[in-house]
Amino acid sequence: MPVVKNALPEADLKTVGEALQGALVDLVDLALVAKQVHWNVVGPRFRSVHLQLDEVVTSARAHSDVIAERAAALGVTPDGRAETVASSSAITGVPEGWVKDDDAVGVLVDALSVVIARMRERIRATESADPVTQDLLIGLTGEFEKHHWMFAAENA
Repeated sequence: MPVVKNALPEADLKTVGEALQGALVDLVDLALVAKQVHWNVVGPRFRSVHLQLDEVVTSARAHSDVIAERAAALGVTPDGRAETVASSSAITGVPEGWVKDDDAVGVLVDALSVVIARMRERIRATESADPVTQDLLIGLTGEFEKHHWMFAAENA
């Protein structure tokens, strides 16, 4: 089977491939976590939190596609399979069952904090290896930092 080739040196491709795969896992899991909480949120702020959660889902899904396609364009096969996401994600603490609106906000603040920290590590790692990938990571991190701020302000 033909393999997509690119101009990146092998060491840079390894760094970039790991960054893109890690970002993909985090984005897929973030979308799943936000949707799980979205389906189960209850409380007086139900509607606003419910809608805000969907904004995170939409962002995570859109960016996961961009990240996966960037990986494929570089010849790195993206892996968004459930088993890969489950074994590689750092997001924890998603409750089972109904989730009070305050707790739902807390879950998202924590999940976004984890994702943002890991994206910032990837931004540093890809700085010289591939500025194009770094630019994608910078853009999506800025968007998720905005989501984080908005959720954090909910429980301030």
